[in-house]
Amino acid sequence: MSQNQLPKKLHSEITKLCSEGDAFLKGNEFEQAIAKYKAAWNLLPEKKLSWEAATWILASAGDAYFRQDDYNKSLASFVGAVQGPGGLGNPYIHLRLGQNYFELGDTAKAGDELTRAYMGAGDDIFKDEDEKYSTFLHTILLPPLNDDSDLRKKRSNK
Repeated sequence: MSQNQLPKKLHSEITKLCSEGDAFLKGNEFEQAIAKYKAAWNLLPEKKLSWEAATWILASAGDAYFRQDDYNKSLASFVGAVQGPGGLGNPYIHLRLGQNYFELGDTAKAGDELTRAYMGAGDDIFKDEDEKYSTFLHTILLPPLNDDSDLRKKRSNK
């Protein structure tokens, strides 16, 4: 067993709680989903963020809060998730971080996180999301250089 893997029985209990939470989330029963994710979180041994399960528990809870429009709690969950194993660089986690920052008015951090999501997964990560996030992102990204760009022409005239 690696340092970040839970004992089998505990992993099964946590997985069961999260599956129940996911079913509630699919049914738009957010409070029930959050309760299941919190119960799963509470089963994690100390140094909770060192366990692989912490990343997906926090991301799941963050999703439930996001869908409730509780952006502060969602942000807190995703800030935790990005610190867990496999969290940093996970396009979905960066997407939700960016969306939360956007909704809370922090466009600098929103732009940074949405860019990370885009760099990790491309435009596909935005396909099921509100268009406002990809629209915002594309207002801050520089277009690629090509032979017809003004920037390319300026550089070649020097």
